[in-house]
Amino acid sequence: MIGYYVHHQGDGHVLRAQAIAAQLGEPVTGISSRPRPDGWAGPWLQLARDDDPEPADGVDATAGGALHWAPTGHPGLRERMAQIAAWVATYAPRLVVVDVSVEVTVLVRSMGVPTIVMGIPGVREDRAHQLGYRLADAIVAPWPEWAPVLRGGEPWADKLHAVGAISRFDGRERAEHEDGPPNVVVLSGRGGTELSLTMLAEAERATPGWSWTVLGPPSDRWVDDPWPLLCGADVVVTHAGQNALADVAAAGRPAIVIPQPRPHDEQHATARALGEAGLAVVRPTWPEPDEWDALLSQALDRGGAGWARWHTGTGAERAAAVLQELAWAPQ
Repeated sequence: MIGYYVHHQGDGHVLRAQAIAAQLGEPVTGISSRPRPDGWAGPWLQLARDDDPEPADGVDATAGGALHWAPTGHPGLRERMAQIAAWVATYAPRLVVVDVSVEVTVLVRSMGVPTIVMGIPGVREDRAHQLGYRLADAIVAPWPEWAPVLRGGEPWADKLHAVGAISRFDGRERAEHEDGPPNVVVLSGRGGTELSLTMLAEAERATPGWSWTVLGPPSDRWVDDPWPLLCGADVVVTHAGQNALADVAAAGRPAIVIPQPRPHDEQHATARALGEAGLAVVRPTWPEPDEWDALLSQALDRGGAGWARWHTGTGAERAAAVLQELAWAPQ
């Protein structure tokens, strides 16, 4: 048995977990405060929330900066840690993957379980991240080895495994790109966005020769399978979340990448690396309406072939190989 802790924010963590779990060939127990997702093949341990109710004002939530979220006296935190500890004691997992939580890393590794931490781009030099990296038996990084997206990972280079981008669409045949009027697909995730309907409407009005399709907030359109739309896009406009970029790279489409604000400079660090490598057109903020026509032409000229440097289609398989190598043998 392998355990896989999945952070509840957004959909990226769980989609990546599903892709890796599918490559392991053995039961994988998902561990998360989010409900069991559709398509999860193994058991699922739903945890109590550690943010509901919100901690009282003045509560030390970081143990003096050593952790990220451990509010004193919180009943949900106490319950979820007890749930994880009981599961470890009952099932003696061969390994636990943590994506992501320093606190869960500390708990599981303290119980003698080999622990793999999923790397996240950005500035991770704080004490809590460094503690998690120190405790981890390995850090799996879902980006290519050449990409300088993690600041704070340098001391742990010997145990950092850069496996390349991991997409839920790996192994899926690309849909045919049909001829017709040029079209833009905008990807916006559930992790939060500064994008507004007004900004989208202004961009569309400024580019009358293009048709626009928006997936995710602030629009009310969401599709479970965006693959045909991605493959059919002449240009994809996307935030710089790891999973969105992996999906665009898997489709091999020209892209304009506009990072959203995230803690630790996560998306901006990734976007900078993409821009410097020439894989996509990158803008730090949403462009003005009169800039869009030129940006779309620039993305078309750049094309999508460069994505092969970011995504090889084997990221989940390579991550699973790291897990299998480090998991202890069943007793």
